[in-house]
Amino acid sequence: MLATNLNKYGYRIRTRSGVTVDNLVIQGRDEPEAQQKLMRMYPGCMVIETRDIRPACNTNVCSSFEDVVDVLAADR
Repeated sequence: MLATNLNKYGYRIRTRSGVTVDNLVIQGRDEPEAQQKLMRMYPGCMVIETRDIRPACNTNVCSSFEDVVDVLAADR
């Protein structure tokens, strides 16, 4: 199974009934794919705002259990 790199995109939309929905987060390989998923879930909606959500830390860095314990022990 191939690993795909999925990004998260945040949306603020107005549904076709006029209700504003904030903080919708959708994963996709790119922004157009995420928006296609959004349009399937909320047909006829209007996108008010789009933002790219980045992880808070570098996900390429692998931490061992010992590294995590060292960080927690340093706070004491």
